[in-house]
Amino acid sequence: MKKIPIIILTILIGLSVVMLGFGYNRNIEPNHYYQVYLDEKLLGTIKSKEELDSYIDKRGEYIKKKYNVDKIYRPNGLVVKKITTYDDNLKSVQEIYDAILKEKPFTIKGYQFTISDDESSQKIYVLDKSVFENSVTATIEAFVGTEIYEKYKNDEQEQIKTTGVYANNIYIDENITIKEVEIPVNEQIYTSESELSKYLMFGTTEAQKVYTVKAGDTIPIVADNNQINTREFLISNPEFTSANNLLTPGQQVTIGVTNPQISVVLEENIIEDVEDPFNTVEVVDEDKVIGDDTVTQEGVNGLSRVSRNVKVINGTVIYSNTLSREVLKPSVDKIISKGGKYIPHIGSLTSWGWPTDPGWFITDDFTWRINPITGVRERHSGIDIAGTGYYSPIYATNNGTIDTKATRYDYGNYIIINHNNGYYTLYGHMSSFANVKVGDVVARGQVIGYVGATGYATGPHVHYEVWKDCRFCRLNPWSIY
Repeated sequence: MKKIPIIILTILIGLSVVMLGFGYNRNIEPNHYYQVYLDEKLLGTIKSKEELDSYIDKRGEYIKKKYNVDKIYRPNGLVVKKITTYDDNLKSVQEIYDAILKEKPFTIKGYQFTISDDESSQKIYVLDKSVFENSVTATIEAFVGTEIYEKYKNDEQEQIKTTGVYANNIYIDENITIKEVEIPVNEQIYTSESELSKYLMFGTTEAQKVYTVKAGDTIPIVADNNQINTREFLISNPEFTSANNLLTPGQQVTIGVTNPQISVVLEENIIEDVEDPFNTVEVVDEDKVIGDDTVTQEGVNGLSRVSRNVKVINGTVIYSNTLSREVLKPSVDKIISKGGKYIPHIGSLTSWGWPTDPGWFITDDFTWRINPITGVRERHSGIDIAGTGYYSPIYATNNGTIDTKATRYDYGNYIIINHNNGYYTLYGHMSSFANVKVGDVVARGQVIGYVGATGYATGPHVHYEVWKDCRFCRLNPWSIY
């Protein structure tokens, strides 16, 4: 019976030793550590967040050299939370760094510019605000002209006394915002003004096509053969100041296809003296044999002083409104006495009229362009004649037969005349038609409709096309004049 207490005592002493041993090794006070989360995913626990930041900065030396910055920062979405715990299960900062590196890029401090309109937006990253600001200025000067922009910006423009141009407003149509951010290093970060200017004008930083000038080349010929317009050529080759500058065989020029990322808007008042081409009037003499044509009065061009407001976006006229027109010298009609007792349905091959009243000017020529409505690069299929205003008359440019009188989504209200001599002409964007119908024979100078902006049009004008030998075999309209 005496052995039992001894056994119990021995067991109690053993338990005490075990319990005392565990109590000896356990932390009396909890530790303060840091849990690292990336996009709410726990990567592990570390002892010091300062040590992690220092390690990230140290391992990012190559990024510092590439962008010439002093410090590298955590990725966006990385959160470090302080915790109090008895758990000593820690990870090294190298393990955390390697885990971050697999998931997201590290960041550097810079600026985010957001360019937005009603339909889209894009972000542009720079380290220095002046890189973006100067690039926008360079883009404005490319489309508007350095001298015009400098005088506008410094309020140094002279008011128009007789003729001239006055910039009423120059601005970027999109909304541009800026904020300081930590930029992921895998983003496109612009560090040079020339690189960003190139992107803003051409939509890419890749090298543009280079063309070697051949004998007989001119700027308009080179531009047209490479599916750009002369304005784009001059933007890509700023050493040339005019489309009339001479090219030298063997000279290399850049073929830059513009794709502007911002809309440079120029609103200007233009007052200029415009030559009013004389009209050719045909008088039918019933006593003469058909084909016996005689000029009874030579034509003389007139001169008008025209004032108009024009809106230009990235070098393309999208709206023009004539404010006034003063006739300085009236034109004198050329009169041709034609033999015959009826209006010939066959047009002349050598004498063509003009489709509008005097005071006109060309807003878009027969050349390559970015369509201001669709945004598609294409060859403009005719010439756009503006300046005479809404509801002014549109004339048949030669004798012929009304082939088509219709409305279409792009041409709006339009008429096609078959001149029965191998040529057709098309007149688009009419506000309304005159009293003509399909099959009618019309004479040169006869009113067939009125100027409007129906279909794909940004303002009142006539879209005028010339076809030869087949329907829609488009010809440069200037070739018949």
